[in-house]
Amino acid sequence: MTIAIVGVGVMGEALLSGLLRAGTPGPDLLVCEKRAERASELTERYGVSVVPGTDQVARAETVLLVVKPQDMADVLTDLAPHLHAGQLVVSLAAGITTAFIEQHLPDGVAVVRVMPNTPALVDEGMAAISGGTHCDGAHLDRAEQLMRATGRVLQVPEKYLDAVTAISGSGPAYLFFVVEAMIEAGVHLGLPRSTATELVVQTVVGSAKLLRETGEHPTVLRERVTSPGGTTAAAIRQLEDHKVRAAFITAMEAARDRSRELAAGSE
Repeated sequence: MTIAIVGVGVMGEALLSGLLRAGTPGPDLLVCEKRAERASELTERYGVSVVPGTDQVARAETVLLVVKPQDMADVLTDLAPHLHAGQLVVSLAAGITTAFIEQHLPDGVAVVRVMPNTPALVDEGMAAISGGTHCDGAHLDRAEQLMRATGRVLQVPEKYLDAVTAISGSGPAYLFFVVEAMIEAGVHLGLPRSTATELVVQTVVGSAKLLRETGEHPTVLRERVTSPGGTTAAAIRQLEDHKVRAAFITAMEAARDRSRELAAGSE
């Protein structure tokens, strides 16, 4: 099964390397990259076939579109003459609906929309996938198998993808923001920056592992750390007084609304 990857930026390269690590044979991968220098870099690093145009996607069973939302219309216009019914197109562009993609492609091309996130770079990604009009269970299973090369996958109705974008798509940035704030607090409390960084990063990694492996509700885990009248209780009181919980809800609503705007702007 030939898999073509159109767009080899950070996420595109993460998918490429993940597919290779997951056992996809190099000859089964076709990378489309116009820039000669970048093409040479990818060939040398991964040993895959890199072509400057998109005409060869006609021989691919699956085409992965890993391009910016604002570039999608132009990319689809370029791709359309080379695609045919029976192929699967998997889009990782935020806010671009399956309906929009289908409008630009030949009838019968199956489309799956994916919302990934950047932990895919270390094979700990979280991706949600939704199928379009011509997509059946086999197409969704194929897309899920591809995305599992870089982490976990959920199949969801497309109407949920704006919320998914707000939670897991943008989510790493929120966590990095919190980590950044905790490190700065550590420095403010007198710790060397390197010490504060190591303490915070390992605390985040360990807490995430504890959540996953115990399967317990975060409230239960938080309460186990929060002794009555103790240091953690004093800190949580400040977070509640500053309405941090409400701020997260407002922030995610803003991200969801922006995802909707991107979708509306592409129509």
